Amino acid sequence: MATVNEIRVSSWHDLNERLFEGSWKPELRRFRSSFAFRGQSDVRGDLKTSVARLGGALDLEGHLLRNFRKYARREASPGDSIWNWLAVAQHHGLPTRLLDWTYSPYVAMHFATENVNDYGLDGVIWCVDYMQTNEMLPDTLKRILREEGSFVFTAEMLERAASTLVEFDRLSTQTFVVFFEPPSLDERIVVQFALFSLVSNHKISLDSWLLNYPHVCRKIVIPASLKWEVRDKLDQANITERVLSPGLDGLSRWLRRYYTPRTE
Repeated sequence: MATVNEIRVSSWHDLNERLFEGSWKPELRRFRSSFAFRGQSDVRGDLKTSVARLGGALDLEGHLLRNFRKYARREASPGDSIWNWLAVAQHHGLPTRLLDWTYSPYVAMHFATENVNDYGLDGVIWCVDYMQTNEMLPDTLKRILREEGSFVFTAEMLERAASTLVEFDRLSTQTFVVFFEPPSLDERIVVQFALFSLVSNHKISLDSWLLNYPHVCRKIVIPASLKWEVRDKLDQANITERVLSPGLDGLSRWLRRYYTPRTE
């Protein structure tokens, strides 16, 4: 079986070069990366969704979302689309089949180095080219992207293809992945430059799907020995919890981490 391309960087400069690699688009004459990024503090981590981590409760996905919609305030979601509700639920911690990603390599760096308790472990940034994953989409979804002149979906675009998760899963007999931007629910989603991935079969993890298409993905490994340097330079660049999680909770997390002394 194929494996995902894994790249172990050796320096801050190497890390930046690898993250922005391939961003030059000659047809635009601009640097515009088509990668989504996800930072994790432990390279051993997988890409299982929160609903998959419920174990035997995978088939409870519909029940979780139905009850979330039933008990949440109606104004919690901008409109009654299932895609908006799914984004709201993920944003507030409900187990869903969504995974959080960002357009920003630096936001991904932040999440790979946020947890000082994992500084003895190698971190990782997953990079997935959504223009390449779009090639595996069913024709219905490809047509919507083409009509909109877009490379990622919005909730409204997904609603045109399927109004329920069951309908979405039935768009193709082959498992596929979409990336979609959540509505601007609050400042946190905006400043984190967020988007979500969604696999058409909630029983299949994204990393296992990627094994079939290794050309669309790379894993950039941040050695444990490099984490302090990356973290300190991100802090100086103002990529911190205080900025990315606006409010007193983010402020407190930033101060606690910032004043944590470095140990051997």
